[in-house]
Amino acid sequence: MQTLKDTIHQLTVPTPYAVGDVHMYLLIGDEITLIDAGVKTDEAWEAVRKQLKEVGYEPEDISQVVLTHHHPDHMGLVNYFPNVSLVAGHPKLRPWLEREEAYFERYEEFFREMYEESGVPEKYYALLKGLRRPLKWTAEGTLHHTLTEGSLIPGHEEWQTIETPGHAQNHISFLRPSDGAMIVGDHLLHHISSNPLLEPPAKEGEERPRPLLQYRESMQKLLNYSIGKVYPGHGKVFEGAQDLIRKRLRKQEERAEKVRLMFAGGPLTAYEVCTKLFPKHIESQFGLTMSETIGQLDYLEETDQLRTFYKGKKKYYEQTGDFHE
Repeated sequence: MQTLKDTIHQLTVPTPYAVGDVHMYLLIGDEITLIDAGVKTDEAWEAVRKQLKEVGYEPEDISQVVLTHHHPDHMGLVNYFPNVSLVAGHPKLRPWLEREEAYFERYEEFFREMYEESGVPEKYYALLKGLRRPLKWTAEGTLHHTLTEGSLIPGHEEWQTIETPGHAQNHISFLRPSDGAMIVGDHLLHHISSNPLLEPPAKEGEERPRPLLQYRESMQKLLNYSIGKVYPGHGKVFEGAQDLIRKRLRKQEERAEKVRLMFAGGPLTAYEVCTKLFPKHIESQFGLTMSETIGQLDYLEETDQLRTFYKGKKKYYEQTGDFHE
């Protein structure tokens, strides 16, 4: 059996989010690398320092930070490690880490147009002002090195990058083929299904991403690999990834069927579907519930179970067998 060169230590820190604690992974090889960097709070930083010490390291020992995706609970503490000479991630992570103003302006405009198209009532438009609020929990810096499909982590050549978009457009995971160990960020969690979240296209003028379809493709892609122990961003380390993936894909198809049946009474906007699908959560988790709803509608449209038409600027969905005037 091949001798494994790198060792992995899990570090767990609290977050201010409903998801709870988030994991970071210390990878010890030719470099000392941190995979993901928690959230930017004093509590998270104290937890990192304490846990590093428990495994024999200090923040000054870390030479690289590698990010699975841009969400604030995964890249908050990037700047806290004084000797880091390389920050790596997917190319699409750059506008988030480097705070590209043009991207954020486009981000806000994308959601404004989506609200209008989806028939969202005026009262929700105030939420658009808060789209940048999560940036206070996250780092600002420079992406020194990009990782795409097949790239090896610098200093850790046992680990190859697998692009896993869906939960985020810039999401990547890392596989060690020799033993099937996989660091998956938020792509695959044991206790809950990850939310495929809406984002604008990476470049102006491109078609918007369809994150649920991407997420399904990314899950199906993993069925082609031999996966052993899975190291996720939240929840427990686990095995049995293949069975879990098949279960998640089935559950998503069952939910899509539930959504399809909502159209028995005629056409609906995305917002109207969201109120039916998430009556208890739409007020408190509007962004998440709309992302999930539009994801299900994308899937039903892609599989020719729904089609769309416009009345003015509003987009309506209907069952493919229906006719409208």
